[in-house]
Amino acid sequence: MRRACLALCLGLAGFVPAGARADLVYVLNSADASISVIESTTREEVRRIPVLREAHHLILSPDGRELLVGDSGGNELIAIDPASATVLRRERFSNPYHMELSPDGRLLVVTSLRRDQVDIYEAASRTLLARLKVPDKPSHLAYTPDSRTAFVTLQGARGLMAIDLATQKPLWTADVGPQPAGVTWHNGRLLVGIMGSDHIAVVNPADGKVERTIYAGRGAHTVFPSPDRKLLYVNSRVDSRITVLDAETLNPKAVWPLPGGPDCIAFDPEGRLWVTLRWIARVAIIDPATGETDSFPVGRSPHGIFVEKRATPLPPLTVSDTAPVEAQPAAAPLTQTEDEVPVRPEPAAPARPASQRRLWSR
Repeated sequence: MRRACLALCLGLAGFVPAGARADLVYVLNSADASISVIESTTREEVRRIPVLREAHHLILSPDGRELLVGDSGGNELIAIDPASATVLRRERFSNPYHMELSPDGRLLVVTSLRRDQVDIYEAASRTLLARLKVPDKPSHLAYTPDSRTAFVTLQGARGLMAIDLATQKPLWTADVGPQPAGVTWHNGRLLVGIMGSDHIAVVNPADGKVERTIYAGRGAHTVFPSPDRKLLYVNSRVDSRITVLDAETLNPKAVWPLPGGPDCIAFDPEGRLWVTLRWIARVAIIDPATGETDSFPVGRSPHGIFVEKRATPLPPLTVSDTAPVEAQPAAAPLTQTEDEVPVRPEPAAPARPASQRRLWSR
């Protein structure tokens, strides 16, 4: 549980263990058209990388040399050196909302929530192999360990779709519940966050049948395995909590209240959770042994997050010296869906409490 009084007594410096590294934490500020690069010990922003419009998700290349950020609103894929926060290149890309590399590293599958399409690329060259028009709002995705099948949630159609990656055609589509969001492969089953309800659906990957549901709070979104794979963390953005599950039994072990709409989770080398809080423009850090929580401010509507292991700090610069190609001012999202914060680009607009915000779909 949150121990606010203890955190106040210890102070920020006391929360950081002795000998902590100067890791870099990348935070995608989806409503500020920027990426904050945070030094983990001081919690100071040492770089701010501009994007064209609206970055949501990011992945690391198999060799660890490139952090790929999808700017879905700007139709751009940004490659960053995670060790130095240097922008390596920017590529025009069709609405990259969520993307994942196949386990064998051969394919890159990208979901386009706004355009109702799923794109399959050859990962090394990023050559488009196939484009599938699919039902309403394709969102998150996962693979079978053998890289033969991809699974995509369809938020606007209550659906989960299986795609044969050899034929590049759908195998089946099943109703799994209202507004399915994150999907995770775990021990031969798919764990799907049912954001329009309050649970995780355990789904048979052979036919899409829901075999079990696990209560995780309203707005259950995504399952994040711990680094040692012994625990599963489930974020709920309506009830604003994280549910800790035993990875073997899927039984709940703990519940951590976390106000502000917890979204994506990354892990640092010490095993702590770094969690974006979408509705209040902050990032939380959680000690998994105690549930003790601290937080610090970032940009508006922080979504994707990544922690890069690093021993020495970067120079404390305010703004990245790499400007975007054809940079444009931040704009409001093209459409409003259940996972998106309803904010406008006026900087003076005050943030509303999470209880007053509507749940948008991304």
